[in-house]
Amino acid sequence: MQLEMLGWNGFFAGQVRAGVPGRVASAIRERFVVWTENGEVEAGVTGRLRRSGMGWPAVGDWVALREDAPVIEQVFERRTVLSRRQAGRAIEEQVLAANIDVLFIVSGLDHDYNERRIERYLVVARQSGARPVILLNKADLAGSYGIDLTGAIARLELWSGAPVVPLCALTSEGLSGLGGQLAAGETAALIGSSGVGKSTIVNRLLGEGRQATREVRAGDNRGRHTTTTRSMFVMPGGWLLIDMPGLREVQLWASPDQLDASFDDVRELAVGCRFRDCSHASEPGCAVLEAGLDAARLGNYQKLQRELDYLDRKTDKRLMSETKARWKVIHKAMRKNPKAG
Repeated sequence: MQLEMLGWNGFFAGQVRAGVPGRVASAIRERFVVWTENGEVEAGVTGRLRRSGMGWPAVGDWVALREDAPVIEQVFERRTVLSRRQAGRAIEEQVLAANIDVLFIVSGLDHDYNERRIERYLVVARQSGARPVILLNKADLAGSYGIDLTGAIARLELWSGAPVVPLCALTSEGLSGLGGQLAAGETAALIGSSGVGKSTIVNRLLGEGRQATREVRAGDNRGRHTTTTRSMFVMPGGWLLIDMPGLREVQLWASPDQLDASFDDVRELAVGCRFRDCSHASEPGCAVLEAGLDAARLGNYQKLQRELDYLDRKTDKRLMSETKARWKVIHKAMRKNPKAG
């Protein structure tokens, strides 16, 4: 397999120092499957990379393997990074995938359908640098759950600015158009809750059952957590697709500026606000409040804004703490060995 078929280009070629370049196709804890021109390699990481504190390899990363051993010694700089805040209380980034061109945001038109969650995923997509495409799976069930499919598509297209594709993965209806969103060698990733049909989409596109699937729970149509690893596949059209486990929660890892990029309607209206730092909550002369936007959408915007402001404050404090600790170690070493200092 030629590297260009996997997305290799001059951006990555310019970073090669030594070793054998390849792309991470799957990751299970500290074991990685890497695709190279010489075939598939199962690899670990060098001790030097482990101790360096540099970026840990993620699915989609371009890496360099040692020529004499199946270990990763270099992770190349990423063009795009799909991240979220690590689940739990820790303020840490979790990289979900790297170097993706398109993010397929998958939502089921059943109990899973939630426009506020889609707005959250759009912020994740904008921050990553990938082009978002919204996939509304289980289109055949929309009527049964009281969802106006035509209205939902129009609404999502209006405020997201992203293509919206209704489909039914079980029957393959609508799937043929997905390849048109990418060129050969480009990479897409699927993101969404458990049970929305991400693995079924992969299997239908491949024409074979490569990914395990399970029926949703009979009682409430909620998804079952089936996919447990992130894996990349080469599609028949020459593009690549990363399937990821369903996300139970999506805590944002983004800057406050990225929020406005996902709420174009709010950003355009905010130009007319009386105060530049308007929070669009209760200020007099707020053009956003006066425009009569959908209350749920505006409420979600304000919620995400508070979340990102909190993240921004916490990451600044953590950076200051890490810098202070680093200089403390340096000054201590200089006191012990003044000549070296």
